[in-house]
Amino acid sequence: MKNHTITTFILLGLTDNPQLQIPIFMFLFLTYMLSITGNLTIISLTLVGSHLKTPMYYFLQNFALLEISFTTACIPRYLYNITTGDRSITYNICVIQVFFTDVFGVTEFFLLAAMSYDRYVAICKPLHYMSIMNSRVCRRLVLCCWISGLLIILPPLTLFLDLKFCDSNVIDYFFCDASPILKISCSDTWLIEQLVIVCAVLTFILTLVCVVLSYLYILKTILRFPSAQQRKRAFSTCSSHMIVVSITYGSCIFIYIKPSAKESVAINKAVTLLMTSIAPMLNPFIYTLRNKQVRRALSDSFKKLALIAKK
Repeated sequence: MKNHTITTFILLGLTDNPQLQIPIFMFLFLTYMLSITGNLTIISLTLVGSHLKTPMYYFLQNFALLEISFTTACIPRYLYNITTGDRSITYNICVIQVFFTDVFGVTEFFLLAAMSYDRYVAICKPLHYMSIMNSRVCRRLVLCCWISGLLIILPPLTLFLDLKFCDSNVIDYFFCDASPILKISCSDTWLIEQLVIVCAVLTFILTLVCVVLSYLYILKTILRFPSAQQRKRAFSTCSSHMIVVSITYGSCIFIYIKPSAKESVAINKAVTLLMTSIAPMLNPFIYTLRNKQVRRALSDSFKKLALIAKK
């Protein structure tokens, strides 16, 4: 973003009402701490749990790490702004925040698609699961997710760095994001807006097609199972992932209902808040409460800690 006059931006946050600042801070701080704690717990369990060494938990471990990274790129800075009352953010920090939030956000979609493919192989090709989803394949899939995120983000980011700012430096958002920044730029933003839409739609469609196709085959396979118990077990292995997918894609649909950055971004604040604080907090609980193996690993860990404490 080239400019010779504006060196800092002002983040308006979620609201201008001073009476709501403390409740918002407490809410965001609580959800952030629960998100970090929950996702770190998932990572720890998948690292130390002997029966959590399958590809599914490898992807879950990486997803938890991605959730920590994504929410950390957004929330702590806003908590700092509320605490100090200083809403300013430097130009460079703003650019860095845009880059990381976008990369983490896009990578999350590709990782969810990879996780759906893992569930497809586990249910539709169970006898070949470990040979197809070996450790090398899993590592490559995760690496491809990160590379895809970077490749999707780099073209619009390149144009983003050429934006000029003449008069306004007030961003109507609680962190630096592309849409509200485009709104205050005095450059012609038509091309970059279209590129952002193309990249967003490309990410959304590619990953959604993978998810939908995977679950269509999964559903077709499950319905062929002879017993209700088998069908129930198969559905239970996918239920957590389906819930997380529904939250993520549902939120994304709402955000991109209004594609032009020149339009109001007020509607997107609540949905973005869901994606940056509430969803990362809920996801560990969704996976933990609906997964017997994770619950068992958590229980075993508590027992070990209790024994260590007694000694």
